[in-house]
Amino acid sequence: MKLKQITFLLIGFLIVGSISCGQTKPKNLLTQLEEIPGVSVKKIAGDSTFAAYYELYFTQDLDHQNPKAGTFQQRVLLGHQSFDQPMVVELEGYQIWSEKAGELSKLLNANQLTIEHRYFKNSMPDSLNWQYLNIKQAAADQHVIIQALRKIYPKKWLSTGISKGGQTTIFHRYFYPDDVDVSVPYVAPLNLAREDKRIHERLASVGSKETRDQIYQFQLACFTNREKLLPLADAYAKEKNYSFSMGLERALDLSILEYPFAYWQWGGIDSIPNKNANSKELFEHLFKVSSIDFFDVSNIKPLLAFYHQALTEIGMYSYEIAPFKQYLNDEKDITFDFTFPNEPIRKFDASSMIKINKWLQTDAEKILFIYGENDTWSATAVDLKGNDKCKKFVNPKGSHRSRINSFPPEMKKEILNTLEEWMDVQLTVINEQ
Repeated sequence: MKLKQITFLLIGFLIVGSISCGQTKPKNLLTQLEEIPGVSVKKIAGDSTFAAYYELYFTQDLDHQNPKAGTFQQRVLLGHQSFDQPMVVELEGYQIWSEKAGELSKLLNANQLTIEHRYFKNSMPDSLNWQYLNIKQAAADQHVIIQALRKIYPKKWLSTGISKGGQTTIFHRYFYPDDVDVSVPYVAPLNLAREDKRIHERLASVGSKETRDQIYQFQLACFTNREKLLPLADAYAKEKNYSFSMGLERALDLSILEYPFAYWQWGGIDSIPNKNANSKELFEHLFKVSSIDFFDVSNIKPLLAFYHQALTEIGMYSYEIAPFKQYLNDEKDITFDFTFPNEPIRKFDASSMIKINKWLQTDAEKILFIYGENDTWSATAVDLKGNDKCKKFVNPKGSHRSRINSFPPEMKKEILNTLEEWMDVQLTVINEQ
């Protein structure tokens, strides 16, 4: 065959091949999602800022080391923008709170994957066997989901979460450091004890001395007027149909003891009544900042998984009772063991938190931490020591509500520059308050 004939023949093959390839359409997103093993998919309305929105349920092993232990269904939401955009994974520490695009999804103009935590709301096993609720099993859930979706979304991935979701983000990254490229935990405590005493140290130094004194005087006024507050609390509880495993009187005590924690966590609410305020003023302010519903049985029930984790592995806080000991009949039900009445005291193991703390100070990389200066939970904020592969930003006078967009302009600029560098993208600047 002559060279000219061979050339024409090759060109012909190329043309036919290109036509053939052009006729093979790429699979659409829904088809790709439906092909994931053990997953059910439904297209839903969701947040309309995304091009499409889906609800998925993953069949997960209760014990990722022993498939025979059984399975449960885990709820996941997917907001799709484009296969050419990055993915933000919102790791919930509890149930899924919202279908809306989060701050980072907006900044990155990203797809968003929201994963409900095992043992919460729609992701509850049929039987609450607490032995399978730990940070390692939860991280394995998230790993399964992320790996399945990474096959569909090839661009950069970022994980994030707020508060307990921020803790979840840290824990997942510890067990699976290569699942995502960058992580941004918001206001995430890292407690190193069952009741971390650093909380007390923070409450003794946060804000101004004048405000701390006002808080103490308010608590003292509530305790000295306790008999007048009880009928108001009783009427409120009956109106709301609340009940308390520790009884109404102890629930009121706990609300008063909780007050400084709640006040600083949420950034202060209104002015604090002085010690001469009447019982109605004391009651209304107390219940606005530190309501008794925090101790109501029906409100505790959907959060039992959190309390189990807090009392066994991820830690919690305790109340400062010494200044008010004369007003407390005893110290029974002062710790958060009241969330599991009539059950044995749960055994706490700090080893996981200690290992993660060491990892964060040595090997962790591309994790950007967001905290509020006055937030009570910042008492147990991550301490990076000399690890400059990660960054930590503290919002001046910020509370547990601190987000990137709430930082002063220069600090916000540094945060955004870090994200642009780590994610290798141009961010979409948002100016929401």
